[in-house]
Parts: sequence; structure tokens; C-alpha cells
Amino acid sequence: MCHLIWLSEAQMRRIEPHFPLTHGVPRVDDRRFISGIIVVIRNGLGWRDAPAEYGPPKTICNRLIRWSHLGVFNRIFAALSAKSGNPDLLMIDATDLKAYRTAASLLKKGLFPGVSDVPKAA
Repeated sequence: MCHLIWLSEAQMRRIEPHFPLTHGVPRVDDRRFISGIIVVIRNGLGWRDAPAEYGPPKTICNRLIRWSHLGVFNRIFAALSAKSGNPDLLMIDATDLKAYRTAASLLKKGLFPGVSDVPKAA
């Protein structure tokens, strides 16, 4: 069983300005949602295997997809990396991942807006 991970208040304050605005109905706890995504991705779990403390897996997955379409995570990563300045150490991950044939359809669906918007070569 994986250990539960919760972002600290200081970590949440750094990324909260990049969250989308709510439209009427307040969102469920953002800290719980972000922490759930971190646990699922860090441990290589399927969404249905996410610990119940982070909320319903369908909700976590849906919000991840919705926020990805809105570019929320791109803004968070850009802001966090811009504040770090020039790195003294660079690391390269040599993880080998198997991509299924259906993975190519993710670009067509627009789940990776930073990559999907690039014009195709002739």
C-alpha cells in the first residue's frame, strides 16, 4: 500500500494563483485533488486504485483532464521552474515506458495542448 501524501500549506500557496476560477459552485478541496494526482502518478497506480482519502477516482481523473485542457499544469510548471533560477545540477530520467497504440489518439483528443498545437510537418 502506498503512503498518503499531502501538500503543505506553503506548497499550496505557491500553486494556488494558477488554479482556474470557480464559476458559482465552490470546488471540492484542491489540496486533496492535487495530492491524489501526485500519489497516482508517483506510484504508477490506475485511477481506480487511488486511496479513498483523496476522493472518488472518477472525480480526480475528470478534473485532471479538465485542468490539462485549460493549461493549468503548464502554468504551474512554468511558474515553479522560472522561480528556481539557473540550476547547479541537471538530472535526466532514463525511464523506459511502453506506449500502446491508443496512446497516439491522446494528441488527437487534445489532452496535451502544448504538443497538440504544434503544426504538423508536411
